[in-house]
Amino acid sequence: MAGAVQWIAESVHEILQAPGLTLQTFVIFCLAFLLTCTLLRRSQNLPPYPAGRVPVLGHLLALGRAPHLKLTAWRRQYGDVFTVRMGMEDVVVLNGYTAVKDALVDRSELFASRPRIYMLDSIAGDGKDMVAARWGPGFRQRKRFATIALKNLGMKVGRGSIEDNIREEANCLRSRVAEYEGQPFDFAHDVTVTVANVICSMVFGKRYDYEDETFQELSKAVTAVVTELAAGQIISVFPALRFVPGVNRAGTDLLQHVSKIHQVMWEEISRRREHLHRENPRDFLDFCLLEIDQQDKVEGLTEENVMYMAMNLFLAGTETTGNTLLWALLYLTQNPAIQHKVHEELDAVVGASLPTLSHRSRLPYVNACLLETMRIRTLVPLAIPHSTTQDVKVQKFDIPKGTQRVELEVGGAQSDEAEKAEVVKQTAVEEGGRPPALHEVGRQDKQLLEKIKEAVHIQLEGAKLNRNDGWELYMSYLPLLRKEVGRRVCLGEQLARMELFLFFSCLLQSFTFNTPEGAPPPNTDGILGITWTPNPYQLCATPR
Repeated sequence: MAGAVQWIAESVHEILQAPGLTLQTFVIFCLAFLLTCTLLRRSQNLPPYPAGRVPVLGHLLALGRAPHLKLTAWRRQYGDVFTVRMGMEDVVVLNGYTAVKDALVDRSELFASRPRIYMLDSIAGDGKDMVAARWGPGFRQRKRFATIALKNLGMKVGRGSIEDNIREEANCLRSRVAEYEGQPFDFAHDVTVTVANVICSMVFGKRYDYEDETFQELSKAVTAVVTELAAGQIISVFPALRFVPGVNRAGTDLLQHVSKIHQVMWEEISRRREHLHRENPRDFLDFCLLEIDQQDKVEGLTEENVMYMAMNLFLAGTETTGNTLLWALLYLTQNPAIQHKVHEELDAVVGASLPTLSHRSRLPYVNACLLETMRIRTLVPLAIPHSTTQDVKVQKFDIPKGTQRVELEVGGAQSDEAEKAEVVKQTAVEEGGRPPALHEVGRQDKQLLEKIKEAVHIQLEGAKLNRNDGWELYMSYLPLLRKEVGRRVCLGEQLARMELFLFFSCLLQSFTFNTPEGAPPPNTDGILGITWTPNPYQLCATPR
């Protein structure tokens, strides 16, 4: 390294000794050279830059505190594919159903890797997990192994499903809410415990009580990690700032909270090692530790990999599902007429028994409310960035191999009004059914819904949605309701959908939720971090 620096210094010195060449001339020459390289690079048919880029910072100032809104505005001006400059790095942004589906489904392997992002890598062991891992044999083997293990543990619909465990937790949550006797309470902690207990039973083989001190500390650490990840994005853009006192507070705090989570994960792994069931694995840790000993399906799997994988499942399996339930109840308190329709449907179909997944196909309005919640409050509006594994063309633009950050603006894909009809038509073609004619898509009647249900092979949750009661809600969420998630599909997607339906229907079957008397309407703007979290709010649950 020292020799290279000396060589560069000597070369510059020799250049400056050339007749008639001054330092000013040399600087001008260098600037002209850099400008030429930049212009040549932009001539490669790369996606355009929006206005507002400044030296060093790029578009950071233009993005502001609500980057998803700015990206949506830029989409209207620059189209579905453009480039945002984040500090000194280019980020290609894909918007809209067509562009996102092209990347995640049609050519998913080309976009399947992950870029190096300091803050994300700091909690993911630099790719030793599944969420931030770079694309390659190691990731594919871990993903395949984890998928099979979770299915064996009940993450599926039908025989051997974890449905009974979810219903037990739903019943515990119902009892917990009843203890408040209609008085105002903050629902966030109870929801977090309930959702976490489902994933904990699968991963660790245990559940937590609502007042468990260990879980309360763990829950605070999880919330803090999500908050600090968002607050520390400037460090991911400029990693050198992690060495600057004061500026690096978010990064320092993040590592402290991650350390607490790691401690709990390692304690669970040690406990499982002492009581490992080799003949009949009971939970995810059992399956993983047996694989470490056998090295049968995942080459080179280590306990460190297992720790990070378990943390992935815990974080992802708690934060998103819990927040979706909180958003759903928040909106229902502001829309009593809709809540009344949910009550009527549950009373007519479920009655006094505890809801089951078999009821789902007969509760279209319940499902419509959940889908609408996910549409208007996309939990992760900016998906975790991807990176390209080879040169690829998206629409009319070239994206070179190794492009370190391809950002997917998921919220835009979920609310594309103009593309909904074409989505249904194309999906039906893919599934081999008869595509509905475009003029038919405008007819929101039972006959059309039955045709789409048959052609698309999707459970349409009852086959009869009234004009204003669910059709538009269902159509709005269709782009991301099925397979349009590619090689990086969330492992717990099916589990989350089971939980959301059972927890939501159980709560609404038993209670009427209202804003406390005299309290102002809750803030529905939310807090945009890695996930979109509701502002803290209280509600009252009146037994029905």
